[in-house]
Amino acid sequence: MREVISVHLGQGGIQVGNQCWELYCLEHGIEPDGKMPSDLTPGEENDSFNTFFSETSSGKHVPRAIYADLEPSVCDEVRNGLYGKLYHPEQIINGKEDAANNYARGHYTTGKEIVDTVLDRIRKLADNCTGLQGFLVFHATGGGTGSGLGSL
Repeated sequence: MREVISVHLGQGGIQVGNQCWELYCLEHGIEPDGKMPSDLTPGEENDSFNTFFSETSSGKHVPRAIYADLEPSVCDEVRNGLYGKLYHPEQIINGKEDAANNYARGHYTTGKEIVDTVLDRIRKLADNCTGLQGFLVFHATGGGTGSGLGSL
């Protein structure tokens, strides 16, 4: 099996990621709660969509993705949005204050506070893969979280 993990950092990365996962779901017939009515072999992961989704024992498809931002508002949009039930709660990580569009805050101060948590969650996703092929990283190059935390 070939798996890919997506990492979405900062407001830009999360907003782009939210749209990407919505399209992935629409392309493969996965409902906003992770159920896939057309999956005739629940529990077996040998279809192309399993590169980006892992399947739970109950037949729910969960994105191989991590969302991280230094402030909660954008993460809350994902949690409370139409596809909020698609993600495991541990996949959406946020801090308490933002980087204020400042690379140094995202890299040296507030970003350092959550980087260990983000790396642990990525490691946990990677450990559940049988043939990890790579990572897709979505982030902005300007601002604070996407650029500062993204460079850690």
